[in-house]
Amino acid sequence: MKICPKFTFGVGDRFANGAHAQLTAFIEAKKLGIDITPVWNKSNREHNIIGSEPVQTRQAADKAVADLGWTGDYLLDADHINLTTVDRFVAPCDFFTLDVADDIGTPADPADVAAFIGRHPELVGTVAIEGIAAPFEITRADIEKTANQFLKATQKAAAIYQHIVTAKGGTDNFVTEVSMDETDSPQTPPELLVILAAIADQGIPIQTIAPKFTGRFNKGVDYVGDRVQFEKEFHDDLAVIAHAVKSYGLPATLKLSVHSGSDKFSIYPIIRRAIERTGAGLHIKTAGTNWLEEIIGLAEAGGAGLALAKTIYAKALEKKAALCEPYATVIDISDANLPSTDEVNGWTSEQFTSALRHDQANPGYNADLRQLLHVGFKIAAQLGDTYLNALRENSQIVAKNVTGNLLERHIKPLFLSRSA
Repeated sequence: MKICPKFTFGVGDRFANGAHAQLTAFIEAKKLGIDITPVWNKSNREHNIIGSEPVQTRQAADKAVADLGWTGDYLLDADHINLTTVDRFVAPCDFFTLDVADDIGTPADPADVAAFIGRHPELVGTVAIEGIAAPFEITRADIEKTANQFLKATQKAAAIYQHIVTAKGGTDNFVTEVSMDETDSPQTPPELLVILAAIADQGIPIQTIAPKFTGRFNKGVDYVGDRVQFEKEFHDDLAVIAHAVKSYGLPATLKLSVHSGSDKFSIYPIIRRAIERTGAGLHIKTAGTNWLEEIIGLAEAGGAGLALAKTIYAKALEKKAALCEPYATVIDISDANLPSTDEVNGWTSEQFTSALRHDQANPGYNADLRQLLHVGFKIAAQLGDTYLNALRENSQIVAKNVTGNLLERHIKPLFLSRSA
C-alpha cells in the first residue's frame, strides 16, 4: 500500500494548462510551514467532455514538478471511477477514487447481510466512541437497514479495487479512496461506522473516505446549510474513523475527504479547528475553482481576453440546460439572477471579474453566474485552440489569479494555524 500523506489537496486542471500556477501555491504554502501534498484530479466525465486523456494530466503535473523543483510528494487521482471507466487511468494514476454512489440503496444478498451482522455483534446495542459524548444506540434492525443500503456498494468498491490491484501488478503503488458523496442523503456517523466495518471486511485498505455531509456542497460556491450541524457531524465522523482504525485494522492514515470542497469558505474554520484539535489528516477536493480563475484572468486582461470570457458566458447561457444536467445534484442556479448576454456584453473587466470572483463582500458578486460558468468548461473545450491560445497569451495574469485563489482563499484558511 502506498502511504498517503497526512494532508492532501485535490487540484483539478480542466485543460492541463494550470499545473505550474497551482503548484506555485503549494510552494508558497511550504514557505509558510504548510506541508500539504497536491493531488491532480480529473474525472472520466471531464476527460470525455474535453477530449483529453489521463496521461496528459500526468504529463502536465510531472512537467510542473520538474520545472519548479518540487521535491515533495504529489499524486494523480483517477477521480470518480468505476469498473467501466478505470482502465484508462491505471497507468498514469496513483490515487483512485472508487465511486460507488450508484450502488448505494441497491439491496445486498440477504445472506450477505446476515453474515455481516453475524460478524459484527459489537455494532449492536450501546456503542461508545471515544470523543463522542453520547454513545450510539444501534439496533439489529438499524444494522440490517444500513447494510442493505451500503453493503452492495462496498462489494462493488472491492471489485474495482481488486481490478486495479491486478492491473497495477500489486498494492504498493497507489492510494485508495471510497466516495459516497454524490447521493441524495447524508450518511450519519453510526452509518459511517457500519460502512467502515463493511469496507474492512472487503479487504480494501482505504486511506480516505468521502461521505456525503449535511448541507449543500454546490460547485464553486460557499457551503449552504446548518454550520453547527456540520461541525458536530464532522467531529463525530473523525471520531468514528479513529475508532474504526483501531477496531477493524484499517490503515492508520485513513482520513475524511471533502468533495466539491472548493470555495466552502464558511466551513473552512470548522474543518481547520477539527484537524488541529484531533491531529487528524484531511483530503479536500477542488477542481473547477481553477478553471474559473482562468476565466477571471482573461477578463481581467481586457481586450480579446475579456471578449472571449463574454463569449463563453453567452454560449453557456444559451446551452444552460445541457451543461447543468450532469451536475444537477451539485448546483442551484436561479435563472432570474443570471444577467442577459446583452448586459454582460456591456460590462467592463471590473464588472465581469466582480461578478465571477468569489468575494462575497463585493456587491457585484453573482453566485448563479459563477455556478453556470463552473459547469461551462465544455464551451471552452469546444473553442479549442482559441481558448488555449488565449491562456498562453495571458499566462501571467491567469497564473496570478490561479495561484492567489488557491493560496489565499483555500490553503491558508484551511491549513494555516491561528497561532502562525
